Amino acid sequence: MDAAAVRRLLESVRAGELGVEEAERRLKASPAYADLDFATVDHHRNLRQGHPEIVFAPGKKPDQAARIASEIHQRAGRVLVTRVEPAHVRALLRALPDAVHHETARAVAVLPELERETGIAIVSAGTADQEVAEEARVTCRYLGHEPEMVTDVGVAGVHRLLRHSDALQRARVVIAVAGMEGALASVVGGLVGVAVIAVPTSVGYGASFGGIAALLAMLNSCASGVTVVNIDNGFGAGYAASVINRLVREVKASADIQPVNS
Repeated sequence: MDAAAVRRLLESVRAGELGVEEAERRLKASPAYADLDFATVDHHRNLRQGHPEIVFAPGKKPDQAARIASEIHQRAGRVLVTRVEPAHVRALLRALPDAVHHETARAVAVLPELERETGIAIVSAGTADQEVAEEARVTCRYLGHEPEMVTDVGVAGVHRLLRHSDALQRARVVIAVAGMEGALASVVGGLVGVAVIAVPTSVGYGASFGGIAALLAMLNSCASGVTVVNIDNGFGAGYAASVINRLVREVKASADIQPVNS
């Protein structure tokens, strides 16, 4: 049971359409978790955070990932599994006929059918950073947002970024994905007045140290408003951006409701 379902239940009680005992019975019938022996699936994640538990595939056997995903999908009608390997993909697609393999994002998902919120821009430096950018995009879409993609606009040709100024100014939050020296995040941070979530990638030659050079550069950004997630963590960036976008939209919607002076 998600937050919307609980609200409907309580509204029914308040309206006298449903008795307290029946409401209690329905709440008890919605389990907080499912014990699969090798995993404990958190079914109340949907109630607390507005979305079901998201599955991280590495370290899980293909059949384990498929069983966890099936349990979540059965209860919530949607599921997202990240960082899948080919064996995970095969098991997941067998278990979930409606699932889609997002190959570039390395994810398998049954995405919800809903109207998605705009307001997120995902900016990536090069084609080699696209896996991480796509992971962020799929995460945002799963959480109910439709990000605007700005690709291959690294600082080696900064004019490519500047021609997308409109997209940057429309955004309530920007995800900046870059490897090498990670300079893109600072450039974006200097162009916008919203939060920038920087994602260092492991792309680069030897002295990039698998993304550590980009990570340190982003952590030391002189641009205000830049925050940084871990190396290659497109999921974390997409999740954080979705939370920020939702909260900003809710605050702006509340501000638009002005009291009528008597």
